[in-house]
Amino acid sequence: MLDTLIIFGAKYLYLVVVALTLYYFYKLSHSQRKSFIILAIISLPLIFLVSRLTSQFYFDPRPFVVGNFTPLVPHAADNGFPSDHTLLVAACATLMFVYHRKASYLIGLVALLVGLSRVAAGVHHLVDIIGSIIIAIIVTILVHLALKHQRLVRY
Repeated sequence: MLDTLIIFGAKYLYLVVVALTLYYFYKLSHSQRKSFIILAIISLPLIFLVSRLTSQFYFDPRPFVVGNFTPLVPHAADNGFPSDHTLLVAACATLMFVYHRKASYLIGLVALLVGLSRVAAGVHHLVDIIGSIIIAIIVTILVHLALKHQRLVRY
């Protein structure tokens, strides 16, 4: 039973985060939705770029490679840093934090469960999850501050 929950969390729970983000996105005002879209369009590719750059400088073999075991979720034996699933859900939580703090706490909690499920499934180390969260938060907040400074977004 626990394995089933871990597998669900590692493979599919990120979709719940995306759905929650979309649900709360539609609850925002029209001007907030426009600002959210601008922030997302700039932040998401930058998060991906930063993650790819950091993965060139830090290699973390996946736990199942180091520990020589079969993970609960099949995965390539490549660099585990950073976690793409966690990057996406942490970005969703951080984007929502800018516009709807209460919703971001729920989304952030589910996002954390995604990352921890990936660790429990044996496809990531905790450092992969923490690194992903840090990248998503820093990039999104820096883009938000730059846009706010340029007065390209409204709140």
